Amino acid sequence: MSLLQVLPSLREKHGEFMLRELVRTWSNHKVMVRWVSRFFHYLDRYFITRRSLPTLKEVGITCFRDLVYQELHGKVRDAVISLIDQEREGEQIDRGLLKNVLDIFVEIGMGDMEYYENDFEAFMLKDTAAYYSRKASSWILEDSCPDYMLKAEKYLKRENDRVSHYLHFSSETKLLEKFQNELLSMYATQLLEKEHSGCHALLKDDKVDDLSRMFRLFSKIPHVLDPVSSMFKQAQPW
Repeated sequence: MSLLQVLPSLREKHGEFMLRELVRTWSNHKVMVRWVSRFFHYLDRYFITRRSLPTLKEVGITCFRDLVYQELHGKVRDAVISLIDQEREGEQIDRGLLKNVLDIFVEIGMGDMEYYENDFEAFMLKDTAAYYSRKASSWILEDSCPDYMLKAEKYLKRENDRVSHYLHFSSETKLLEKFQNELLSMYATQLLEKEHSGCHALLKDDKVDDLSRMFRLFSKIPHVLDPVSSMFKQAQPW
């Protein structure tokens, strides 16, 4: 079945069903490309090389990119981000499926990350910032400083897990920067100065676990460590 023949099936499907169909189509296409490359090995090794032409594998990937990927990548991206947000809200998702889909964004670039970065990652990071901005604006009103930090630590671990399980490793630093900015940097002063539960209260009550958590969370945000350090010094008995 040609790529043009599978497009109608991909167009009519949505969400997870569309993603599964895309992964199946890509997998079948790669098998066919490998078969063609092996069958025409002599052509690939001598004729194409001598004329500095793209290999049969490169031509096969380019065909998929031009005929399938270019039409569907926006729809695919939105479906992936929707599943990520569902997982953030505690729902179970198929992480293996997301890994296979995101591998397509990487493989389609043939060594260049521009498709993954421009067509998926940039939108995922924007969604991440918006998601944690909403969470932070709610938590800062509802929670004590220790409770806020417990939630932040839990969600930070989950974001690290996402990188481990299906996001490309190159997304880790950028993803965590969005997380830290929206949840920690933006509300650092309010957290540290919260009445009855901020840094002064934790120091006064010798809340070692909470203070250790505060240091772990804020340790990678230099401009926040300075006021924390000052509060520690002020709390010393000498």
